[in-house]
Amino acid sequence: MDFSYSARTADLLDTLGRFMDEHVYPAEPVYDEQLAAADNPHEQPQIMRELQARARELGLWNLFMTHDGLGAGLTNLEYAPLAEMVGRSIIGNEAINCSAPDTGNMEILAMFGTEEQKARWLRPLLDCEIRSAFAMTEPDVASSDATNITSTIRRDGNDYVVNGRKWYTSGILDPDCKLIVFMGKSDPEAPAYRRQSMILIPADAPGVEVLRDLPMFGFHDRLGHGEVQFTDVRVPATNMLGAEGDGFAIAQGRLGPGRMHYAMRAIGMAERALDLMCRRALERTAFGGPLAERGVVREWIARSRIEIDQIRLLVLKSSWLMDTQGNAAARAEVAAIKVAAMEVAHAVVDRAVQTFGAAGVSNDTVLARMHAITRALQIADGPNEVHLRTIARLEVKKHR
Repeated sequence: MDFSYSARTADLLDTLGRFMDEHVYPAEPVYDEQLAAADNPHEQPQIMRELQARARELGLWNLFMTHDGLGAGLTNLEYAPLAEMVGRSIIGNEAINCSAPDTGNMEILAMFGTEEQKARWLRPLLDCEIRSAFAMTEPDVASSDATNITSTIRRDGNDYVVNGRKWYTSGILDPDCKLIVFMGKSDPEAPAYRRQSMILIPADAPGVEVLRDLPMFGFHDRLGHGEVQFTDVRVPATNMLGAEGDGFAIAQGRLGPGRMHYAMRAIGMAERALDLMCRRALERTAFGGPLAERGVVREWIARSRIEIDQIRLLVLKSSWLMDTQGNAAARAEVAAIKVAAMEVAHAVVDRAVQTFGAAGVSNDTVLARMHAITRALQIADGPNEVHLRTIARLEVKKHR
């Protein structure tokens, strides 16, 4: 395994680093101010449109996309350090059009979409002319087991009729959201993993009702996490993504790379938290000396450095496996990094919060929001326990 940067990654890292320092970090408070002043708290702030325009000029656009020559053409291993760098900022991913749920939706459209579907939805998403939402999780069932999904997709002549209630439907509140990728049960009598399908629903289709915007530990995401009721939503049969019954397989194709991206960005959050912790420890004096001289704080710093570097190596290994042997070969490693990266990032952020004291739980720093994100992401895209179950099953299988 060779984890050295390719020439292209090194060049992009240099450009991205300057973009982050000169544009993204200074834009963070402006972004929040513009959101607070807007009539609609889900409207994209003007500063983000300016950041995206600059990112496109610099060639920092759709770096995650590897399919059909549509993006930068980077491997997972090449993209990993770039994703880590943008993960240092809450708004970094959006600035380069590499933010969820659009990334996953674009990937499955590229992999499974028809030419018509790609022209109507994928191209505008790649150009950030529209946004999209992903509707899979349901409030009344344990959605970590996709076979539990109760929403229905029923064939009716040349149409499908969709019914169900979803929640934490990411992206649905953005006024630019024009597409909902919906997962539901299309054949209850089929084998367990052939019962589900995915279908493309225009966000303004009759019968789509956003009931509320759900917070995440008190924070409302700019894109929104909606609870959405779908009542007799009728869409053409040509809106089916892939074939009927492909929903579970498509979901796995979407969530695997998505978990990789989450882990990469989590390292970035952990690095920024460690940086803030060290700065605070050097600047803050208590009981006759800087916090950096206190043994407990030094241990927090040391353990954080060890844990971050360990997780980075595991992420790079997983990226290398996906590139060289395929996603299936890296199944255990991808599950492992989804668990470990979030746990480490949350632990490092938590130490930074403690180092900042009262300021750490305020909104004066980015730490409180990172604390919420890193905790919530231990549930999103499959809770830690589901991934631990996968790892254990694969490990035990070796000994049978």
